[in-house]
Amino acid sequence: MSRALEMTRAQKAAAILVAMGKPSASKLLKFFKQEELKALVEGARLLRTISQADLEKIVAEFEAEFAEGAGLMDSSDQMDTILNETLSPEEMNALMGVAQAETVESGPPPVWPDVEKAEPAKIAAFLTEEHPQTAALVLSKLSPGSAANVLLVLDRDVRSEVVKRMMSMATIPEVATGIIEDQLRSRLLSESATRDTSAGQIRVASVLNEMDKDKLDEVMLELEHSGAPDVQGLRARLFAFEDIVQLTQKARVALFDSISTELVTLALRNAPPALTEAVLSSIGARARRMIESELGQGSESVNAADITRARKAIAAGAIRMAREGAFELPSAESAAA
Repeated sequence: MSRALEMTRAQKAAAILVAMGKPSASKLLKFFKQEELKALVEGARLLRTISQADLEKIVAEFEAEFAEGAGLMDSSDQMDTILNETLSPEEMNALMGVAQAETVESGPPPVWPDVEKAEPAKIAAFLTEEHPQTAALVLSKLSPGSAANVLLVLDRDVRSEVVKRMMSMATIPEVATGIIEDQLRSRLLSESATRDTSAGQIRVASVLNEMDKDKLDEVMLELEHSGAPDVQGLRARLFAFEDIVQLTQKARVALFDSISTELVTLALRNAPPALTEAVLSSIGARARRMIESELGQGSESVNAADITRARKAIAAGAIRMAREGAFELPSAESAAA
């Protein structure tokens, strides 16, 4: 059966216009009404390549209404090109109903930037309850750094399965992605919004964590006296090197497991005995002997600024590990109590 017989009148007209080529078609389009142009576009959307024989039948049928045409229909993209080169942007917007389409398709804002702001441990907890394929899709949408932080928190078996699926992942349908985005908004982000502090608190905490312990305590006392909102939530994000004595033994062992003896030695220069013992009791016997030997030689020639930087580096490592869910900071435990 000839395909030309199955085509609508609008499709036949679109085929003729494309076959005529842009110069001739552009001149004719100026005489069409808006509703006629819209019908042409809709017809062209459903049009595929047609044979020369079918095109000749269409030309014969419309030869009384259109100028003689020649050539082969390629695709509806050519109709878009003709319209774009013939009509003004305003006319195209009116024809295609762009304003209405934008309203319908705008939808909620992208969810992924907000997901990356959530704590890796919370993302990992969410993904652990989901199918590994869902977890793989979520991590594939995150930046490499954020995805890596979440992978580190996942259980080993879960992590292995998720990574394998990420490696073999094909294109995911938009519908499936949309469903997962909705789940992230309703379950992960809604919980984060009620339990997490604001971005402003995070920025303030990062500034305060750069201060020496005595100055940090002074500022926090001033905030409490001034009636600043959610001071306890802010305090839960603070940690100084001197706070190591308040960590559990398990947390201290985890913290110093990956810190070099050189950095630990430098940080313990001129440290109070209780703090020194809390640190040394958290590392291996051999490393402890080496550090004690170094400390026994005195600290007169050591730059005080270097000691401060070493302590801040260790404190920053504790904050990072707490953010990843390795343990809780003592200030966070106090805030939750």
